[in-house]
Amino acid sequence: MRKQTMDRDWIATAKTLSEALPYLQRYTDAVVVVKFGGNAMGDDDAMAEFARDIVLMKQVGMNPVVVHGGGPMINELLGKLGIKSDWVRGKRVTDKATVEVVEMVLSGLVNKRIVQAINDQGGRAIGISGKDDDLMVCEADDPELGFVGRPVEMNVQVIRDLYGAGMIPVIAPVATGPNENETFNVNGDTAAGAIAGALQADRLLLLTDVAGVKNKEGEVITQMTPDEVHGLIADGTISGGMIPKVETALQAVKEGVRAVVILDGRVANACLLELFTEHGAGSMIRSTVPRVKPHRR
Repeated sequence: MRKQTMDRDWIATAKTLSEALPYLQRYTDAVVVVKFGGNAMGDDDAMAEFARDIVLMKQVGMNPVVVHGGGPMINELLGKLGIKSDWVRGKRVTDKATVEVVEMVLSGLVNKRIVQAINDQGGRAIGISGKDDDLMVCEADDPELGFVGRPVEMNVQVIRDLYGAGMIPVIAPVATGPNENETFNVNGDTAAGAIAGALQADRLLLLTDVAGVKNKEGEVITQMTPDEVHGLIADGTISGGMIPKVETALQAVKEGVRAVVILDGRVANACLLELFTEHGAGSMIRSTVPRVKPHRR
């Protein structure tokens, strides 16, 4: 016979689930694109935790779409193969030999590792790249950088088909070009933004290794409009590596994504905190007033 115990942790868990109800209702059938990258990709426990969050999102009726990066793994394999990189204005020149390694790492090693992690948590994930079904067609972003691509055509029906069939798409940011046998490496944030925009996603979550966008006092700004973001860039508050992230967010919002959140992927259950709690977990950029209420059927 087992004796029942009711400690504060269990009661707090039940309370949290109850408070999540309007958010669970709000996101029923919602498309949420999640860009996964950073330090969490190299840690088995963090990977398993991320995968569990994605499976839970699918379980409660959302349609998560995972887009990933893999820069550190690419660097590691290039080093092992003795392929040296040239740099232009701080960016790697991606020649034909390098882009072959990029595709090998992103579409193979990294993509399938994430797929396996999600499947291990009870999900049904399937891995593809931007080349599958011409999902993402690119042209050279800068001729000096070689095969670094900028999306110019998106064909996202294959993603809709997958999540409509109960699958969780996991997408490597490798794309085809306008010419035969062309392969382009695409920045992970850029790819995620383009995919979210083409899907008219409800949310784009950009997981990073920082807490979010900070003001001049070093405090995280929890919500911004596009106009406010432009102002923070102009006065130097947003600078350095955060600029391309907010530019991705601005473009995604312009293309119809309801909101983009830049959040710290190192925080446990960051996606769940952002989606299912009043607190949130990062910096949201949106042009409309947020609404949390059940869907009307």
